[in-house]
Amino acid sequence: MAKKESTFISMVFTLFLVTLFASAALALVYEATKEPIAEAKRLKKMNAIGEVVPDFDNDPGVEVKKLGMGKDTLYFYHARMGDSVTGIAVETYTYTGFSGLVKLMVGFRPDGSIHNISVLEHAETPGLGDKMIREKSFDKKTGLSWSSQFEGKDPQEYLLKVKQDDGDVDAITAATITSRAFCDAVQRAYDGLQEIDGTEEQKSE
Repeated sequence: MAKKESTFISMVFTLFLVTLFASAALALVYEATKEPIAEAKRLKKMNAIGEVVPDFDNDPGVEVKKLGMGKDTLYFYHARMGDSVTGIAVETYTYTGFSGLVKLMVGFRPDGSIHNISVLEHAETPGLGDKMIREKSFDKKTGLSWSSQFEGKDPQEYLLKVKQDDGDVDAITAATITSRAFCDAVQRAYDGLQEIDGTEEQKSE
C-alpha cells in the first residue's frame, strides 16, 4: 500500500515538474516574440495607412483617435504634410462577411471622398470573396481592381450598397455577401468620420 502511495506521489510530482517547465518555456517564448509580433503588426498597419491616403510626412500612428461603434472600435489616423491634413485613414470593421469578421483601412481625403481602401483581415472564400483584395481582382488590361470603383467617390452621393440592394456598387461575382460586408465596413468608417469631425467642431467652438 505504501509503495502504491509512493508511486502516485512520484507521478504527481513528475507531472508538476513537466507542467512547470512547459509553462516556463511558453512564458519565455512569449516574451521573446511579443515585441517582434507587435512591431510586425505596427508596420502592417502603417503600410496600410500609406496605401490609402495621399502623401504625408508625419507619423499617423501618433495622432490616433478612437470611437466605439457597434460591437467594436474604429481608429482614425490623421495624415499630414506640414500643418495640412492630407487625409484620414480609418481602421474599420464588419461582422457580416461570409466568414464573419472583415477589417479594412479606408482612406478619406479632406473633402470626405474615398481615396483608397486596403483589406487588413478577413477569412473569406479564396477565389471568390477574397477578390475584395486589390491584388486578387486586378485586371492588367484596365489597370483596375474590384475596389477601384470606390476611389474618388463621395459617400454622400455614392450609395454604399450593392446594386442588388438598390445601391451603386457592383458586387463581386458569386460573392454578394462579401460585397455587402465590404460596403458595410466602408459605410461605418464614413459614419464614424462624420461623428469624429462633428465632435471636433463642437470642441473648437
